[in-house]
Amino acid sequence: MAPPMRSGNAPRWREPDSWLLTPDSHIPSGISRAKPLRGFSLIELMIVMTIMTILVSIAAPLYQKSVLRAKESVLRQNLFTIRTVIDEYTYDKLKAPQTLQDLVSDGYLRQVPMDPITGSNQSWKIVMEEALTSVNQTEPGIFDIRSGSDKTSLEGTPYSEW
Repeated sequence: MAPPMRSGNAPRWREPDSWLLTPDSHIPSGISRAKPLRGFSLIELMIVMTIMTILVSIAAPLYQKSVLRAKESVLRQNLFTIRTVIDEYTYDKLKAPQTLQDLVSDGYLRQVPMDPITGSNQSWKIVMEEALTSVNQTEPGIFDIRSGSDKTSLEGTPYSEW
């Protein structure tokens, strides 16, 4: 049933269903339909990018420093292990090892540890003992070992002096 009609120049009443606008419904002249906004504005994107850049510029150096700290810790542990094994070899065999491979071949190490700063197990600097101070004075061997890196630690000392 249709709603009652008004008299005069006033518009007619419409049925309640006709009040809802659908995409294909007729819009009377003078009334504009706002387009739905899709996506982000350029300023919003710029703000987000600026915030992300600031966060990355703060996080990247902290991450790099923590990686370097971890490498230094591994270097300290590797130096301690190799020095301990050199001493054990020297006391057991009554002579110092001639090469680091001697420690591996005689079962004191499974493999020569890697220098984490240089990324190689061939870059160790070997300090040979003097013939007069060696246990077996005919064959001086390895007395100490140091990193082969020429870089400086976070403490300010060269790795080659550790």
